[in-house]
Amino acid sequence: MNTANDKKHQYVVIMAGGIGSRFWPESREKLPKQFLDILNCGRTLLQSTYDRFAEFIDPAHIFVVTGAGYVQLVLDQLPQMPEKQIIVEPLRRNTAPCIAYAAFKLQQLDHHATMIVAPSDHHITETHLFIGALQHALEFAAHSNTLVTLGITPTRPHTGYGYIQFDEEMSRNGMYKVKTFTEKPSYEIAQTFLKFGDFLWNSGIFIWSARSIIDAFRTLQPDIYDIFHEGKNAYNTTREHEFIVQAYMQTRNISIDYAILEHAKNVYVIPANFGWSDLGNWSSLWEKHDKDSAGNAVSGSNVMVYESDNCMIRVNGDKLVIVQGLSDYCIIDTREVLLICRMEDEQKIREMNQDVLQRFGNRYA
Repeated sequence: MNTANDKKHQYVVIMAGGIGSRFWPESREKLPKQFLDILNCGRTLLQSTYDRFAEFIDPAHIFVVTGAGYVQLVLDQLPQMPEKQIIVEPLRRNTAPCIAYAAFKLQQLDHHATMIVAPSDHHITETHLFIGALQHALEFAAHSNTLVTLGITPTRPHTGYGYIQFDEEMSRNGMYKVKTFTEKPSYEIAQTFLKFGDFLWNSGIFIWSARSIIDAFRTLQPDIYDIFHEGKNAYNTTREHEFIVQAYMQTRNISIDYAILEHAKNVYVIPANFGWSDLGNWSSLWEKHDKDSAGNAVSGSNVMVYESDNCMIRVNGDKLVIVQGLSDYCIIDTREVLLICRMEDEQKIREMNQDVLQRFGNRYA
C-alpha cells in the first residue's frame, strides 16, 4: 500500500517531444500527433495522458518533456500546468538523454523522488487497472534498487511492438525478472514468442527512483552520466537552460532500451492488461476505431464508401470523398495533403515524409 509519505515523492514525466512521422500527413512538424485529438474524443493525446496521471499523482508533480517549439502548445493544452513543470529539450536525442535529464532534475528537487516515465501517445481503456499497476510498481521501486516496466500480455503476434521475456521462476511481489528485450520481430518470431508464453509487449512505461536510474547511467553509460551530473548545481536554477543546451550538444542519440534496459541486471516487469495500445501508426488507430460492417474506419462528415473493406479513411472538413473498390488502404485527407497508401506499406510513410521534406521543405512536412 502506498503511504502518504510515499505519495509525497511520486512524480510523472510525460515524454511529448516527438513528431509522430508515421501519422503523417495529419501529424506534422508544427503540430505533432500528441497535440491532436486523433481519437475524436474531445481531448488530445497529451491531454488524455495528463488526465490519467492526475487521477492519482499530485498535479504539482507532473512534468512534460518537450522541444522548445512545443512549449506554447503544452501551455495552451494544459493551462493548469505551470511553465516550470515543462522540461525543455534543446535538441532531439532520443529517450536516454531525456530520461537522464529528467532524473537529475527531479533528484535535485527531491532526493527521494520515484518517477513514472511514459509516452504521451498511448491509448488506455481500463484506467483503474492502469493506475493499480502503477501504484504497485511505485511502491516496489521506492523501496528497492530496481528498474520496473509494465509489460502487456500479448493477444496476437504483433510485429509493431517490442517484446520483453521474463523469468517465471524469479518473481518479487508479482513482478518478474526480465531476461531479454527484443525489438520489433518478424511475424514468425512473434508467433514463437506467443507459444512460449513468457513474452510480453514492451509498453515503454517505466517506473524507478531517480536514484536508481541515475546509478544505472553511472554504471552502464558513464559518458551520459558525466554530462548530466556536471549540471548538478544548475538544475532548477536560472542556469539550467544554458547548461542543458551545452549538455545536449555533447550527448549521444540513444534510446533508454539500448542504453540501460538491455544491459541492467535489476530490471523487473509487471505483466498487465489494461486495454493498452501504442498509437504509433495508422493501422494501430484503425484497430481501435469504430468500424462499419466491412471493417472500414471512417472519420469525416461526408464520406461515401462502396465495395471497400478494412480501410482507414480520415477526411478533414466537409469535403465529399467517395471511395470505391479498395481493400486495406489508408486514405488520409488534410487541408493540404492527400495520402493514399496500402496499409501493408504504411511503414514507408516516414520515408515519404522525408522525401516531401527534401522536395518542398517544411511546407507539407
